[in-house]
Amino acid sequence: MKDTFKHQGMRKQLAAILRKKEITDNAVLKAIEVIPRHLYLDSSFESHAYQDKAFPIAANQTISQPYTVAFQSQLLGVSPGDKILEIGTGSGYQTAVLLEMGAKVYSIERQQELYKKTKLLLSKLGYRPKQLIFGDGYKGLEEQAPFDGIIVTAGAPFVPKPLMSQLKVGGKLVIPVGDDPQVMTLFTRKSEKEFAKEEFGEFRFVPLLEDKN
Repeated sequence: MKDTFKHQGMRKQLAAILRKKEITDNAVLKAIEVIPRHLYLDSSFESHAYQDKAFPIAANQTISQPYTVAFQSQLLGVSPGDKILEIGTGSGYQTAVLLEMGAKVYSIERQQELYKKTKLLLSKLGYRPKQLIFGDGYKGLEEQAPFDGIIVTAGAPFVPKPLMSQLKVGGKLVIPVGDDPQVMTLFTRKSEKEFAKEEFGEFRFVPLLEDKN
């Protein structure tokens, strides 16, 4: 589990690339510069870890492209102390970005193999989410609601109603909606019954699966 000066230099370069792609949130860029992304990938991909690309991880899932992680995190607009629900823990990289931004993170993963592996990795790297849960992300996490923000890291064919209902008024849901590709969508809860919706172009994600395996 080494993190060298070379790795740190590569992260600075990656952050510079993301700045050029209009990532302007300093908390996001600082997280990208700090987190050893190579430790979230299979060691055979280590040399590619700081390229702006997605890569395969366990259970036929992927670690998202750094730009996608940064873009979603920026849309969420995290303030320190915000209570954030992450649907799809995956490799744990997005979880770490949210934690570096000062969020209190609750994260749900439905692939057992990935859940176990990532729980161990985050702990080894010193990242402490409030809860890591093996479960069905479509249901959200009613017992911890409401949330300041909810981030979905897999493509959803539709927007799960429980996620909308678990947002605070003023809270944001960032979710890629559609089959392939998806449209990055931001919902902001204006009142008990009213949501504002904005769309931010096409992205590609692995599908959000119901039930757990």
